[in-house]
Amino acid sequence: MQTFDLEEKGLRALHETLRSVGPDSNETAWEVVNAKGSHAIAVGLDAPLDVTVRGSTGYYCGGMNKQATIRVDGSAGPGTGENMMSGKIVIEGDASQYLGATAHGGLIVVKGNASSRCGISMKGVDIVVHGNVGHMAAFMGQSGNLVVLGDAGDALGDSCYEARFFVRGKVKSLGADCEQKEMRPEHIDFLKAILAEAECDASPEEFTRYGSARKLYNFDIDNASAY
Repeated sequence: MQTFDLEEKGLRALHETLRSVGPDSNETAWEVVNAKGSHAIAVGLDAPLDVTVRGSTGYYCGGMNKQATIRVDGSAGPGTGENMMSGKIVIEGDASQYLGATAHGGLIVVKGNASSRCGISMKGVDIVVHGNVGHMAAFMGQSGNLVVLGDAGDALGDSCYEARFFVRGKVKSLGADCEQKEMRPEHIDFLKAILAEAECDASPEEFTRYGSARKLYNFDIDNASAY
């Protein structure tokens, strides 16, 4: 594993170093030390790297990620994994607001809690939160899956499209056009696989599924009060 001292060399040098790793290089495992809450760590990666950040990060860590596995040995600030395309982000602590916003693919795992608007406008990403999520989780979620082992705050799935939400604990309230759904065998199979990948030992049968009631796709005067 290669070690990069962020305090000594700086953020620009970090990105130049990580993006210079070629497809045939054997230097794909990196440890970033002295993160100290710095912003925009490991953004825009497009290679099968394994990057471990020692300490908590500021906003936008792992933004626009493709292929890379990014591990945060601490908590993560706002917008972590924003517009992520593929790969994996694992946060050992808590995640701040709008985790995985607009992300198109890949997997984000939070070992602690996630704040408000977790998965806002998600477009295909899978997000697994071991703890609780705050209000308006998956607001305008278009596709992908949000799996919450704890509780969810107000307005879960508000104005969602075809994203799916699985919550093991309590939901304080559902957002506009979000409703409880039937748990079918394919959902149990999906949960078994993703919980194993996210290092969770919860039983899939303990979860409740939520999703779009499909009443807000097109404006209907009869539904005006729900907009």
